[in-house]
Amino acid sequence: MKVNEHHAISTPNLLLVPYSTHHVPTYHDWMSDPALQTATASEPLTLEEEYSMQISWREDNDKLTFIICLPLASRPSTSQNPQPTPSLQAGIDDGPERMIGDINLFLFPFEADGEDDRDETASELPRNDAGVIGEIELMIGRRDLQRKGFGRAALLTFLDHILENWGAIYTEYRPDPGHDRTVAKTFSAERGKGVMQLAYLRAKIQESNVGSIALFESVGFVRTSARANYFGEVELRLGAPERGWQDQPRAQGTETLVYKEVCSG
Repeated sequence: MKVNEHHAISTPNLLLVPYSTHHVPTYHDWMSDPALQTATASEPLTLEEEYSMQISWREDNDKLTFIICLPLASRPSTSQNPQPTPSLQAGIDDGPERMIGDINLFLFPFEADGEDDRDETASELPRNDAGVIGEIELMIGRRDLQRKGFGRAALLTFLDHILENWGAIYTEYRPDPGHDRTVAKTFSAERGKGVMQLAYLRAKIQESNVGSIALFESVGFVRTSARANYFGEVELRLGAPERGWQDQPRAQGTETLVYKEVCSG
């Protein structure tokens, strides 16, 4: 998606930046790890294929991606600005040694999801037959920074970003030529105004990845079945905001910054 190509999200705990060309070599190194390939159900790609995938993730209107980085250092305060504020330098603050992992949102029309009726607890879970399904994938690529709280911080920040910017996200996902693109940025927007509601968010995680399952459960996601599916995955869901999403834990101290991608060549 292009909706986030010029925006980064800074918090006291981490920095989220758009997945850009200069991130690809480090991302490729992460995904060469067989353990990460298994955990993310991914196939190994060549570096050239990884560059093509980065372009696809930027251009496709159903994928929203951020790279997770270490938090920004604060700019010193001045007499004009008594409060220190973060300053973002693309290619430096999100350079290879600052990168931690990635977090993604994949969007699907509700009718394309054929698993609802087969889930044991589906009838008890929030749903909206006229809405959109969002699937979240989260990966901490640096082994030395796994289980350090970055995954939870990234997930909470990303959920807040989806909540606050759903209007713009949906407009890019399914643009309406007759609709003003300056749509509302919250879930209060009505379907009649061109913004479809989110039926639910889901995550599909390998049953053996108990840490990731526990992470998603800690922010309100609920298993759809006590058993893993044929592929060994556990599916967890979080209902739409009007059904209690706002009552779940929220990110603190977020700030949106302008992001200018490093020019290649």
